[in-house]
Amino acid sequence: MRYASTGTASAQKESLRPQNHYDLFPASLPSGPPPNGSFHVDPTTLRKEFIQLQAKAHPDRHHGADKAKAEAASARINDAYKTLLNPLARARYLLSLRGVEMSEDESIAGSPSDMAEGNLDASLLMDVMEVREGIEEAGSRDEIEEMKAENNKRKKASEDRLDELFKAGDIEAARLEAVKLGYWVNVGTALEGWEKAGDGRVSEHD
Repeated sequence: MRYASTGTASAQKESLRPQNHYDLFPASLPSGPPPNGSFHVDPTTLRKEFIQLQAKAHPDRHHGADKAKAEAASARINDAYKTLLNPLARARYLLSLRGVEMSEDESIAGSPSDMAEGNLDASLLMDVMEVREGIEEAGSRDEIEEMKAENNKRKKASEDRLDELFKAGDIEAARLEAVKLGYWVNVGTALEGWEKAGDGRVSEHD
């Protein structure tokens, strides 16, 4: 009786392991998800590999049964790309890999238990309220641009913190940090909404 070598058995076991989104982008994310890889993603590199993968999997390049497989592969690549490109969606996905499911609403405002048990920092909620009041009272695009710059710094700090927490394996703290990031993403959406609405307001330099 012949036995497979340890190396062969290991390779076969690895091939049977379910693919995660990171497995689809080996060139952009060779180390995989945290803790081995980084939470951060290079958007330019990721998009380049995404375009290459979609070109190979494009349904028009396949026929018959292969066409259906290509359509499924293309859809999965697209979903993985959108998830990994967006920091908040990426954080939710990484949490799901660790058995923690967060709805989109929960990642933006936290769960009811977070609010009831005081898991969210009161100062965070106060800061968010102040920024929202500032958006409502803003009278020029210059004020909004200044708020956007500050909010981008907050989001970057939150993403850096998520990188640290996922690498350390502190999943509960990462979940709460994802909620924090959700608040700032929501603020960013409000800032973008102010600009799109316009309301006839002009820049101080106009």
